[in-house]
Amino acid sequence: MTGYHNSNYIVPLGWTLALLLRTMPFRARVKCRTPLQAAEVAPRIWPKEAELLEVVTRHLKEVPRCLFEFDDWSMHAYRAGRPLTEVDEHELNTGELMAKLADFFARTVSVPESELPPRPEGWPEDGDSDGFLAWLIGFTEERVHRANRHRFDALFEAVGIRPHAMTEFQKRAPRLLRRPFCLLHTDVHRANIVVDRREIAVIDWELALFGDPLHDLATHLVRMEYDKEQQLEMRRLWAEAMVAAGRPELTAGLESDLPVYLDFEYAQSVFPDVMRAAMALPAQALDDDFEVAAAWVCRALRRAAEPLKLERAPDRRQVEAALRDWHADASRRDAVMGLPVPDAERAGPGALADGGL
Repeated sequence: MTGYHNSNYIVPLGWTLALLLRTMPFRARVKCRTPLQAAEVAPRIWPKEAELLEVVTRHLKEVPRCLFEFDDWSMHAYRAGRPLTEVDEHELNTGELMAKLADFFARTVSVPESELPPRPEGWPEDGDSDGFLAWLIGFTEERVHRANRHRFDALFEAVGIRPHAMTEFQKRAPRLLRRPFCLLHTDVHRANIVVDRREIAVIDWELALFGDPLHDLATHLVRMEYDKEQQLEMRRLWAEAMVAAGRPELTAGLESDLPVYLDFEYAQSVFPDVMRAAMALPAQALDDDFEVAAAWVCRALRRAAEPLKLERAPDRRQVEAALRDWHADASRRDAVMGLPVPDAERAGPGALADGGL
């Protein structure tokens, strides 16, 4: 299973590893993960996911453990079940799912800070929500937008994304209330939720952060594709779960500050969405390929239009023309340099929703 960040292989255990892990051979399965060399579009403050999982699995028993970590791949316990993308509404309705997810968020914020791996130097101090948001915006501007502008400049310009869009977004951002920091997953979407007999487990913690809990709620609300009523219900359940867990202080400023994080999520998503749509085009792209990519880019632009104050919203025909021009230029450039299309760029914009395995 290939996503945006990793290739995952589900394999049965042979005799040797089964004996080492004290389990039955051939019946037990593990997940082997190999990271992909792809464009950096999301922050990773803990390079070794195994170190974080060692802490998380002590407090969230349903999360699969990392069994071994090697230089270029890792072996994880296999969580039985199916991703939520494959589960029918009749098996686990949305109301029941949201209640379970609210409980998950409450248990995640309860993971003790003292047990977490060290944060990077210069990380915002606990409770500095303004500093945390500024760090996220800075990462998007420096490591995602500017770092890739040389390759995508013509495409960004053609679809109306200004060179200083995120800088301007930061200037307009209102001041946030202070909230205690806690562990955040930041990528709770349907492909990362495994369902087994109506119970859930949230997997793939490589993009976890330590920061403002409203950021985690915002990324979840956006990436789950909830409708307006479901968003309101999830917000209510999340707040109730925090209060029940004895952390009412985490809900401070929910009404005023959550919209800021939602705007940021829509704004930052436009860059990876445009890049992924373009990179997913095969070397011999057909009309259907360009139509799918254009639809994905238009969706990203619609969501980011208000947060980024995009001056013009190109229609699908204009976006498709921009993609065709970029693809032709990229193909000529790569041919001259002898560059193959990386596997990560073949996944396609619709492979997973705003995240990946």
